[in-house]
Amino acid sequence: MVYRRTHQVMKRLAARRSAILAAARDTASDGGMVAVQIAPVAVRANVAAGTVYRYFPSKADLISELIAEVARDELTAIRAAAEAAPGPSSALAAAVTTVAVHMVSHRKLAWGILAEPIDVDVSATRLASRREIAGEIEARIIAAVRAGHLPAQDTSLAATALLGALHESLVGPLAPDNLDDPVRLREVVQTATLLALRAVGVTDARARGLVVQAALPARMPAGEHMG
Repeated sequence: MVYRRTHQVMKRLAARRSAILAAARDTASDGGMVAVQIAPVAVRANVAAGTVYRYFPSKADLISELIAEVARDELTAIRAAAEAAPGPSSALAAAVTTVAVHMVSHRKLAWGILAEPIDVDVSATRLASRREIAGEIEARIIAAVRAGHLPAQDTSLAATALLGALHESLVGPLAPDNLDDPVRLREVVQTATLLALRAVGVTDARARGLVVQAALPARMPAGEHMG
């Protein structure tokens, strides 16, 4: 009986923590990372501000965990897409497309995780999440090189450059801001994916059917652009 009560308590605590993080993610998606403040997140999660502090002692802790959680979700999606692909080149294409789709689907959240100026230091978590994504991309490049599908290259630098190109073209201040049209949105994702694949040595990605027809949102959430 004691174990059952303890188990139920643990489940309740975990559910409350998840609700707080979900509220923080929704807040960042709507208003950017700067909007992630303890009081509004508490309201959104339907808990007291003091409850948020019990799970996350500071705003920096809350935002750091939000960044880490989003990175974990993205890594899971990247791996699932790549592992479902029939070969190394298509796995790389699937991984790149998945990254691109995540960026354009939630651009404010992506910008907040990458580089949005905020008043707390989360640089270490930002860097760790970026390294994890780059590492996953590098693993796919290495597999394609070993299979003879790509030329020999500095895979770490290639993965970093590829990820940087996607960030700048899809999320940064120079990214297009006319992505409300799903057709245009798909074109942008495919163009960025083709560019990234060509950069590492896949010159005929479209002809080989490597550009994944990824599922894109029917429409962008209101305000999902950098302006």
